[in-house]
Amino acid sequence: MDLRKMRLFDTTNTNSSEERDEYEKDYARLIQSPAFRRLQGKSQVFGAGSGDYYRTRLTHSLEVSQIAREVARRMEKTYPFLARREHPGLMLDPAVVEVASLAHDLGHPPFGHKGEEVLNKLLSDEHGLAYEGNAQNFRILMFLEKRAGSGSGLDLSAASLLGINKYPYSLEEEGRLKGAYAMEWEGINYLREAWQMPIGCPTLEAQLMDLCDDIAYSTHDIEDGIRAGKIQMNHSFFDENWLVENLIQEIVDDQGNVDVGWEQVDMEAMVRQVLADYLEQWETIYAECNREASRTRREMKARWVSRFANRVGIIDDPKKGWKKVTFVEDGEQDLQLLRTMEILKKLAWVTLIKDFRVQRLQKRSEIMIHRLWDSFKVYETGKLILPPDWIESYKQHKSRWSWERMVADYISGMTDAYAEKVYAELFASKSGSIYEMD
Repeated sequence: MDLRKMRLFDTTNTNSSEERDEYEKDYARLIQSPAFRRLQGKSQVFGAGSGDYYRTRLTHSLEVSQIAREVARRMEKTYPFLARREHPGLMLDPAVVEVASLAHDLGHPPFGHKGEEVLNKLLSDEHGLAYEGNAQNFRILMFLEKRAGSGSGLDLSAASLLGINKYPYSLEEEGRLKGAYAMEWEGINYLREAWQMPIGCPTLEAQLMDLCDDIAYSTHDIEDGIRAGKIQMNHSFFDENWLVENLIQEIVDDQGNVDVGWEQVDMEAMVRQVLADYLEQWETIYAECNREASRTRREMKARWVSRFANRVGIIDDPKKGWKKVTFVEDGEQDLQLLRTMEILKKLAWVTLIKDFRVQRLQKRSEIMIHRLWDSFKVYETGKLILPPDWIESYKQHKSRWSWERMVADYISGMTDAYAEKVYAELFASKSGSIYEMD
């Protein structure tokens, strides 16, 4: 049996001679799922429905998949060891990377990162449970999604599931903030053991998906920010001390930054230099584009995506005894470019997420999620106002599915607009008709 084609429950066609057929099956199951369609109504940075220009979780996921697929194709031709297929986790199939990229944000609740933060706090404070977007991905893919003839979600191939698993840990482990819930980790870990994956090491496909997600954040979100006027392309904005100070603070507070060598550089000097270079590049391209801001935005984004994507490579990771997908220059990890990407990611975060109007929207969404949770969290009353199919599913699975987890599943699966609709039905003085279809 091809270990990469394994499916935890559906064992048909696992010996198919055409490997890509299995991954095309994964792709079809994914893009035809309700969970994937709902990404069009979930916030990326600006609220879904804020305008027809700004990205949603769906368009973000499509852009990540395009970058990752093209990088995987290039790397297939660049690294001979990939063709030798020495280990199921040391392969880069563009079809698998595409599926992983399209699925990587399924677990995000409505209202972006604020929704995730609020649900986690409610579950943690009241029931000692966690809510985490990456873990919720697997709950959707392996359990919640419904497919004809299957009670086990979409039942994707092992290669696709492990390609999505960028945090190969159980959230039950002490101190883990990211990973998989215990129920889904059982299946994920079974596949990892079958593949003989080193503990704590993601597959190359998962690493590539994760890096391309960061590339998208550090380029596309900035484009949206410029379009919205939150990032002002002038010297007075880029020279502001508050901007530099906030960027530095975000970098210091982010524990994911510890491996990019900040101790090797003067952080403030580098932040100021990256900002200055970015603005200088904008001014050059703006002149080339006949002072058309729209063309300049697109060209800036394209050049940065190309710069990042063309430097993605694979190196040996002696600390883990595995291989690492990262930015590479002359066979070594390019820490300078990694730090540059982090600065641009933080530029988007500080200027967009921290903007006071975005914070007002997030406060509003926090209030809505709190009140929805309070309405549903008690079984005796909550069951009366939840859709019947959810109640039936809960009764079938309650031996391994707590009511509180089910309520979190229901709320997290909502689009921004649907969450507002349900909130209005419960708390507004008047809202539509009871005969509207959910």
